[in-house]
Amino acid sequence: MLSKGDILNKREKERYKKELLEKKKEINHHLSEFYTESKEVETGIAQDVVDRAESSYTKEFLLSLSNKERKQLSLINEALKRIEKGTFGICQRCTQEIGKKRLEAIPWTPYCINCQEKEEEESS
Repeated sequence: MLSKGDILNKREKERYKKELLEKKKEINHHLSEFYTESKEVETGIAQDVVDRAESSYTKEFLLSLSNKERKQLSLINEALKRIEKGTFGICQRCTQEIGKKRLEAIPWTPYCINCQEKEEEESS
């Protein structure tokens, strides 16, 4: 098992923390917009069945988008906690180092690529 200090230096951790906080702010902004748009769809007066169906579809679509972003927001919050605990960059499943290329692409990931594949296989 890797020790907490071996994976990322302080500057790298700060850079990831900044990236995660920026992404969190972006998602919170989108969620706020989705909420406002879904409320507008909800309060709009539909004239006929087609209008009501379209409004319902639009609201459902907006809410499904926000659910995906809520999940991502949760992963970001967990990654920020791992930075504070000193476990960021360590796979939450096998405790091995997560590759830097993977962290660059998806800094909120809790798993190395191998464990992510196992998680996806198990959940399908």
